Amino acid sequence: MKTLVTRVAAAFRKGGFPGSAAYWDGRYRAGGTSGDGSYGRLAAFKAEIINEFVRRHNMGSLIEFGCGDGSQLSLMHYPKYVGLDVSAEAVRMCASRFAKDQSKSFFLYAGDAFYDRSRILTADAALSLDVIYHLVEDDVFARYMSHLFGAAMKFVIIYSTNVSREECDYMRHREFTRWVADNTPSWSLIEQVQSRFPGSGPGQSDAAFYMFAR
Repeated sequence: MKTLVTRVAAAFRKGGFPGSAAYWDGRYRAGGTSGDGSYGRLAAFKAEIINEFVRRHNMGSLIEFGCGDGSQLSLMHYPKYVGLDVSAEAVRMCASRFAKDQSKSFFLYAGDAFYDRSRILTADAALSLDVIYHLVEDDVFARYMSHLFGAAMKFVIIYSTNVSREECDYMRHREFTRWVADNTPSWSLIEQVQSRFPGSGPGQSDAAFYMFAR
């Protein structure tokens, strides 16, 4: 996986980094996956926490901004689900993987062409899992956060780091709770769950869960 990521990033660097959306679409088209966090013990940990939260709050619907290749989704128990992703290839992968599941729908997400003023794409909870630190552009990040919170009726569940640090072309950690405090005053942080496997190696992550409600 590291070899593939390195190869895709290197190809982009030859002509300049084209942006986070193009990076991820290129990665999936090259045969890549959503990354280590969507597999193994990290995926199992996230599924455990989210499935329990969904059950405890008796949620009927969820919408995810960044569904990826669907590996993480395969471990989730959602009554009704809408998955959005910036990569058309990821959307096709999910549509194929869950072709027989009538409770799941998938759509291409283009942040600069997303105007849901009638709030058609809404759900009890909006999800963002391992996405925020991949939004390297400031305007892309701001639009994404607005759309994420705008799609949620009751809860927003975020799994991410929450520090300000640039890491590489396709990864930029952000103190996103500052944006939430400044831009969504009606939402409050009600629960936080730290990583069960902290660190930066395989099967490790310093990301944590942040659950918001209004």
